[in-house]
Amino acid sequence: MDTNDASRERMAEPAPRAASMQGVVPVLPWHLRHDRQFDENRYVYPVLSRRAGGISVGINLNPDKVCNFDCIYCQVDRQETGGTRVVDEPRLLQELEHVLELLQTGELYRSAEFSGVPAGWRRLNDIALSGDGEPTTYPAFDRIVEACAAVKRRRGLDEVKLVLITNASMFHRPAVQRGLAILDQNQGEIWAKLETGTEAYYKLVERTTIPFGRILENITAAARVRPLVIQSLFMRVHGEPPPAAELEAYCQRLREITAAGGQIKLVQIYTVARRPAESFVSALSDEELACLVDRVRRTTKLPVQGFAGQDG
Repeated sequence: MDTNDASRERMAEPAPRAASMQGVVPVLPWHLRHDRQFDENRYVYPVLSRRAGGISVGINLNPDKVCNFDCIYCQVDRQETGGTRVVDEPRLLQELEHVLELLQTGELYRSAEFSGVPAGWRRLNDIALSGDGEPTTYPAFDRIVEACAAVKRRRGLDEVKLVLITNASMFHRPAVQRGLAILDQNQGEIWAKLETGTEAYYKLVERTTIPFGRILENITAAARVRPLVIQSLFMRVHGEPPPAAELEAYCQRLREITAAGGQIKLVQIYTVARRPAESFVSALSDEELACLVDRVRRTTKLPVQGFAGQDG
């Protein structure tokens, strides 16, 4: 098959709408609000997260907006200058205490921003190390994980997850490995990005100098120690959905991870829900996404959950 034929090959035809939306979480208006500014806070912000199934308290370890990936779909506006590169850890922890207090007392849901959140979503699911860049590039990653875990314990939130949302590029660093071990001891969960199957598509989507092989090695090594959640965003690029051959390669990478002893507890598949970095990127339709979820589930035999993109 030549290159032009391969580029024209598409995903399987979507199922009828009533059937195709099974297992796909719809988007609510509050899911579109992922502003990392809350009150006067610099580092800590609550969001209503579809993938968390409730409130996620985000911790931004990259206020300078520096990231070792430059994903074409990223919602972070890197044209604007970020804040200071130095993270004021005492302030971060004070902000975390304050936001958790608002949640534990219910005060958050009396604010204009969160007052309309449906009752079924009013639950604190996690504290998430995420933000405007790759959190594991923070030099004192292990120290900040331990400090956040201590706040969680002190407030009696033992059942609340401590989530790391990551591109897995730095798992080989000793400080990061120490941080992952602390996560393991504190209801931790790793959400590792994997959304391509080939080096070429990886370079197109992630736009990084970090080799695709390192990402696969890091995910596999981490998954041998504890079960991981794989997070995968699929989109239209210049109006075209992912080629069928790329989807098959993606499924093959997942199979290789498990064959090597890696544990995958869930694959989260979603699409663009907010304005992406590049205008040539757009969301898959709900039907396309549901079809993709079904394909990955059947091909890999792994638990897969889909999350719809735009309303309508």
